Amino acid sequence: MTVAPKGSSHRVPGLVLVDHWFDVPLDHARPDGETLRLSAREVRAPGREAAERPWLVFLQGGPGFAAPRPFDAGGWIGRALRDYRVLLLDQRGTGRSTPVCAATVTLRGSPARQAEYLSHFRADAIVRDCELVRRRLLPEGERWTVLGQSYGGFCTAHYLSSAPEGLAAALFTGGLPPIGADCETVYRHTYPRVLERNRRYYARYPGDVERVGRVAARLRRGDVRLPCGDVLSPRRLQLLGLLLGFSDGMEQVHYLFEEAFLPDGDELGYAFLRGYETLLHYDTNPIFSLLHEACYTEGVASRWAAQRLRDEHPALDPDGDGPLHFTGEMIYPWFFEEIGALRPLAGAAGLLAEKSDWPALYDAERLLRNEVPAVAVVYDDDMYVDRDLSLRAAAGIGNLRVWTTNAWEHNGLRADGERLLGRLLDLLAGRA
Repeated sequence: MTVAPKGSSHRVPGLVLVDHWFDVPLDHARPDGETLRLSAREVRAPGREAAERPWLVFLQGGPGFAAPRPFDAGGWIGRALRDYRVLLLDQRGTGRSTPVCAATVTLRGSPARQAEYLSHFRADAIVRDCELVRRRLLPEGERWTVLGQSYGGFCTAHYLSSAPEGLAAALFTGGLPPIGADCETVYRHTYPRVLERNRRYYARYPGDVERVGRVAARLRRGDVRLPCGDVLSPRRLQLLGLLLGFSDGMEQVHYLFEEAFLPDGDELGYAFLRGYETLLHYDTNPIFSLLHEACYTEGVASRWAAQRLRDEHPALDPDGDGPLHFTGEMIYPWFFEEIGALRPLAGAAGLLAEKSDWPALYDAERLLRNEVPAVAVVYDDDMYVDRDLSLRAAAGIGNLRVWTTNAWEHNGLRADGERLLGRLLDLLAGRA
């Protein structure tokens, strides 16, 4: 691995931030081949003693989202810095690391070459990146602790399965993956949770049955374009349901629809259309759509599982009777027709959906024998990572303490990170 010189450092209130850059293999099976650039940001509390604290590396949710950009010493980062210095890693393809987007991927040539390139951006490659970075930053033989949020927890489970020798401890927040469950099983658990969130949303905001229905009726008449130029269709409107599993998600959706129309008219206002774009990130984070089903896939093809199972839930028909129901964390093949930023990647997306030789992500026997201290919070009512599948996975991971709670939604680490992480660290230390 080639390592770029340490970058600049700067301060925000209560924090010292130091940039690190690394070159890593695109394909870890070919270490002398093409490389990618990784960006990582070290976060320290001010003071010389901070440099002596052990490392905690944060693996962000996603897939395909960059690490947080801290503004101050609040939240989970502030709590972590009492015991650690933190490394915020922009996982390959995200943030300031070598980006994955239509402009870069299409340079590969044919859809087959694009798909082959994209196949190297799953959890297995991310963990191998982490191990190269750990060996560069830490003294020989020293381990670090990993904190995995959501998809970052999927990566953490792979870490325990493939390279536990690099870990001092592992922490999961809403991210125990459905080990042993295929895509169809995942969606058979999560679709009912999405429909339940719709019920709660309309129970909280009954006036939105009419508001949302009126917007959908206008979209069915056609020729409504988002500021980016894409057509906003009823089924694309349904994607706002991705927000309903967050603690503030229902409010964000409700306030958007409150002012959807221009006064005394039947036309949607610019603020509504621009607000819709602001709330969703399929266009700016394409890995999420390209590799989401691959998060669950080992040795079989996903074949657009979410689309196939959607037909089992007629309430999700965008042109059906009754209230318009929103969808959730599901990816559909028509994304690559209707979302302009994804359209150039349609061929590669189709090939990835048919790819059947994905490597295994988890070694069940090794996980059962795990000796790395591990703790996890599982949310009782998680819309994205099913509670029952998470607890089933937990039973197969040795040395793991699980805390189940209904105190937070899936975004508990963001919403109340100091308290949540503090509790996890107490569990890890045997103080709780």
